[in-house]
Formats: sequence, structure tokens, C-alpha cells
Amino acid sequence: MSSTLNENQLKLILQGISIPPQPQIMVDLHMEQAMPDPDMTRIAEIISQDVSLSAAVLKLVNSSFFSFARKITSIQQAVILLGPNSVTNIVNGLAVKGELSDEGIKSLHSFWDTATDIAAISSSLANQLNFKYQDECYSLGLFHNAGIPLMLKRFEGYQEILEKGYQDPNFSLTNLENEAYKTNHSVVGYYLAKSWGLPKSCRDVIAKHHRIDHLFNHRIPGDKIYLTFASILKMAEHIASTYKHIGRADEDYEWQKIGHYVLDHLELSEYDFEGMIEICHEQGLGTI
Repeated sequence: MSSTLNENQLKLILQGISIPPQPQIMVDLHMEQAMPDPDMTRIAEIISQDVSLSAAVLKLVNSSFFSFARKITSIQQAVILLGPNSVTNIVNGLAVKGELSDEGIKSLHSFWDTATDIAAISSSLANQLNFKYQDECYSLGLFHNAGIPLMLKRFEGYQEILEKGYQDPNFSLTNLENEAYKTNHSVVGYYLAKSWGLPKSCRDVIAKHHRIDHLFNHRIPGDKIYLTFASILKMAEHIASTYKHIGRADEDYEWQKIGHYVLDHLELSEYDFEGMIEICHEQGLGTI
């Protein structure tokens, strides 16, 4: 995606969709993380300034997903036990949900549950594959479909287009969106990710995450890591049954279309993949 578009060109691409500014708490956390030696006390202080967000973080870290032997009672404890990157990922997830949710769109409750699940699965898969960019994989899983709530708010009837795309055996969701609205949720998600300071690796995959077959058929030198990000995301979406929760489809037609590219790239057999899925299930992931 071009980063040199003028304002008028960007308005045409976004078709009247307003990209919300990055929440200040995310700005502050990213600035602290960018320091040579991030101060965990300062990170805890930033989070603690938002009472409702702090409560949500503590509720999550005390859930069965983390299974700590003792109850975590302070943000300081959470930061120390989980590390600043993991805590920041949690805050990012809660912040993006708060910014992009709409009480009038009932489908968004399951949407955010699925996004959080995909983020955790992406991180787990990266760990299983010894892919060192686990935090980036988490962010990618969390934000990859963030254009969807913005499309839902902007366009009446978008839910029907979304479901039609997922239920098409040829999986042509991006084409359907472009035909109906002259934009699509991947493009909108890219500009949201760019505005909110996500790594370029995440933004670029978000922009093309429903054109994986094109990425694999038009490889360029040096894109192995980029394709690994994309592959992990598609595996995570399949494990989380995105096609059911978002598209209300009975089959994962997208995975049927691109799964072989993913497994070939990662040098995995179907048996290997089943083993990875089992590990995710043992971690309580992919079962929402």
C-alpha cells in the first residue's frame, strides 16, 4: 500500500470511513516500549491511569487462559509476571475493542472474541514454529480484521456481503466488497494499523490477507518472513473457525483454497498441523 497518497486520494480509498486516532494509552505504552530499557514501573503506571482498563487487564490475567497459581491483584504484578510486551498486547486488544465497538452492532461481541482468540493462537503457533516474532503475530491476529467493524458502521448491508463472501466456495470476499463499496476491509484495516503505529510487517499482511494465493504465486526475493506472518495468520483463522463466527459458513472455503500454500511454505504435513492444533486446544485456544 502506498504511503504517499494525498488526503483526497485517501478519502476515495476509504469511501468516507473515518479512521479513529490511536488511543493515548497506546501511544504512551509504545513510547515507553521504544526506550532502550523500558521501565516496567512506568508501564504499570500508564495502565493504572485508566481504572476500567486496569480492571479488565486484571480480570483477563486471572482467567483460566493464564492459570497462575495465585491471584494477581495489581497491574505491577501483571507486568512483572507477563512482561511488558504481553501486557501491552492485552491493553492493545482491550483498547481497540473499546474504540471500534458499536453497541448497535450485535455481531461485534463474537467478532472481538474471535479476534482475541486468533491473536493468542497466532502467538502460540509462532512459538511452536520457533518464529521469534511472537508479539508481532499477536498484534497481526488482533488487528487483521479491524476494518470489519468500521465497514459495518459505514455501510448498510455489509454483514450480508461479508457472509456471502465467506459462504462462496470460490471465496471471493475482497472482490465482492470492492464491487459493492469500491473498498474492502483489508484496505481499511491497513490504514487503521498504519495510523495506530503497528509494525510494517503486520500492516502489509493485513492489506492482502485475503489474497494469500496471489502472495504465494508472485513471490519476490526476501519475502520469506512476510509469507510466514501470513501463513501463521491463516492457520490461526482456520483453528479459530473464523468462517463460522464471522461468515456463518459451514466450510472454511478460504483454507481449502490456500491451505496447501501455507503448509508447503512452513514445510508442514497435515499430520504436523493437526498436532499444532491439538496443542492450541490444550491451551484452551480455538474452542470459542
